[in-house]
Amino acid sequence: MNTMTLWHISIREFAALAAAALLVGFSKTAVSGANTVSLAIFAAVLPARASTGVLLPLLIVGDVLAVLTYRRHAHWPTLWRLFPAVAAGVVFGTLFLVWADDGMVRTSIGAILLLMAAVTMWRRRAAAQDEEPDSISTRAGRVKARSYGVLGGFTTMVANAGGPVMSMYLLSAGFRKLGFLGTSAFFFLIVNVSKVPFSVGLGLIDWHSLLLDAALAIFVVPGAFLGKWAVHRINQILFERLVIAATVVGGVQLLLR
Repeated sequence: MNTMTLWHISIREFAALAAAALLVGFSKTAVSGANTVSLAIFAAVLPARASTGVLLPLLIVGDVLAVLTYRRHAHWPTLWRLFPAVAAGVVFGTLFLVWADDGMVRTSIGAILLLMAAVTMWRRRAAAQDEEPDSISTRAGRVKARSYGVLGGFTTMVANAGGPVMSMYLLSAGFRKLGFLGTSAFFFLIVNVSKVPFSVGLGLIDWHSLLLDAALAIFVVPGAFLGKWAVHRINQILFERLVIAATVVGGVQLLLR
């Protein structure tokens, strides 16, 4: 039985998934966090838990394209600080998925996203705008990196919704546009690839889901090129506002779904 028959996907539903895949590519090379809209579309068309398994390979395709585009702008000290905490968050997220139902997952992630957006907006009003990424060398910076890392690992494992959490961290750390995109590109490529064995073990990825991914992956590519074209036409202030807005929209969607 193929994936199309399994989920009885109509032409209209496939078009919605294709649009969501296009947005995945765009979010990876332009406005990180916008793929929370894709998450909502996939969960609306497909069974909620199964949708995370279908979406993950598409996110990896987008991550590869983002790394090829922004690889020279990554800030590796930040990445090394984040990875241990993210690994712990992924483990917690896996354990959470074993017993949590869809409603509990959606409510938890939506609340976390809205909280992170509120905290980031408050911090950016209170703090100076010239904070540099190397502020992670301070004790407060390390605590912040670990806190966001655990939340990012948890949310990315349970709902592929780690993008907004990490977006809030990178914005609060003072990253400029290209550094933001380069660092997040490598971060999510490594994290999403590491999630594959967990997702397979939970039954979220199988040959049926990969068949649907094969049909949708071609839509990620033009989305990534559109994002690359658009990002150079978006100034820093608008970029930050779009990232925060996408986070808020994603959080509200998860709470209301």
